[in-house]
Amino acid sequence: MILILAKFSFVMIFGYYVITALQWFSYKINRVIFHYTKPMWHIYFIILPLILISVFDSIIYQISITILYLIATILWAYKLDKRVVITARVKRFFAFLVVGFGLFSFCPYSGIWLFHTLFSLVFALVFSAISEKIIAIWYKNQALTKLKSMPNLKIILVTASFGKTSIKNFIYDIASGELKTHKTPRSVNTLLGIIRDINDNLSSDCELYIVEAGARLRGDIDEIAKFINPQIVVIGQIGGAHLEYFGSIDEIRAAKLEALNSNKLQNIIAHSSTNLASQAIIYDELVSGVKSTLDGLWFDMSLDGIKRHFKANLLGEFNSYNLAAAILAAMSAGVKNINLDSVKSVEHRLQKIEAGGKIIIDDSFNGNLNGMISSYKLVSEFNGRKILLTPGIVEGGDGVNSELSKVINDIFDIVVITSALNESELKRYLNKPEVFVLADKAKMNEFLASHTMSGDLILFSNDAPSFI
Repeated sequence: MILILAKFSFVMIFGYYVITALQWFSYKINRVIFHYTKPMWHIYFIILPLILISVFDSIIYQISITILYLIATILWAYKLDKRVVITARVKRFFAFLVVGFGLFSFCPYSGIWLFHTLFSLVFALVFSAISEKIIAIWYKNQALTKLKSMPNLKIILVTASFGKTSIKNFIYDIASGELKTHKTPRSVNTLLGIIRDINDNLSSDCELYIVEAGARLRGDIDEIAKFINPQIVVIGQIGGAHLEYFGSIDEIRAAKLEALNSNKLQNIIAHSSTNLASQAIIYDELVSGVKSTLDGLWFDMSLDGIKRHFKANLLGEFNSYNLAAAILAAMSAGVKNINLDSVKSVEHRLQKIEAGGKIIIDDSFNGNLNGMISSYKLVSEFNGRKILLTPGIVEGGDGVNSELSKVINDIFDIVVITSALNESELKRYLNKPEVFVLADKAKMNEFLASHTMSGDLILFSNDAPSFI
């Protein structure tokens, strides 16, 4: 009985690590295998445990291995800042894992821990995939029926390499004063997430629905566009985010342009990097006279041949272009009075906080080269000490962190690198600031308390979760 309990515990611990990794990487097994940013964790929590239970086949050793595996996994999970979220999908995975374990217990080879563990896992993965497919089809039909029952609903689809969440939120802030408006929550930008939002949150009297669309593969946005059929499409700046999945900027651009595959398309609002000048309003070319300081943002914009002046309580020059796209999208949706007073800073995107005599700039959701450099130039005007905490750019292609290093060197007094992934490249041109590497993010508060003082400016730039 003790041996069966130990074996069952081993399989559950093994499953916990696997489902955590899958959830981090959108349940894509190929990404967990080939694009995992902490490959040593696979060795510690998959390969090594399987080797140990194969080599040491006595009861005492196997029970000891299970206890050590449990302790190691608890310590690992405790230090994570992004633990597995126990969703219905995760519960179903563990249910199938238990069933798989039980079924193999009747097999003649059930005494071999390696076979029992692998069978249970494969069983859970296969039947989870089947069940999720069936559930997805049912929810998709439900959402489609709901959209068809709302013929007057206007839909705006927003996609970009960077800035799409900001543009979505800015459209909502501008339009919600005149129209009953709903937007996809947080950074939800996959078809399944959108379907869930339609079913659970979209009210029948909604007049404007703003949808964010993301992609890791060709066809992802095409599927979204053909499902929701937006009348208005906003395609923001095209750049190197997720370059490792697409291979080239041209492939990224082609993936984003799938947003145009709507049967109801009426208006296209696009960045100049889309190469859509002949068929879209190019919003960044309408902006001029941008002034960005730590006190706010001012810019001019040409609307219907008339130059208008705008002010927003936002930080960052790039937000003038995001606002321009949002203004045009809101006008296309029928908003008459464009007012930026209600536009709020997007959480974790150049969000200014003052605490303990220190200015804290939270830009932890900004992960592209141009945006990060823009934020560094913004804080360069600050007269006190400037402290930067960053892991660098995680998904941007070769050389981007070297470019970042050059800019950082001229602006900051203290640089804290929060991930080993880009450490060598970020250090390449750093000879002026004092440089620290923070291996354990749990010690960040302790570090800031001992190395910063009143009057300092602290910039959190593209903070990455610990699995990065």
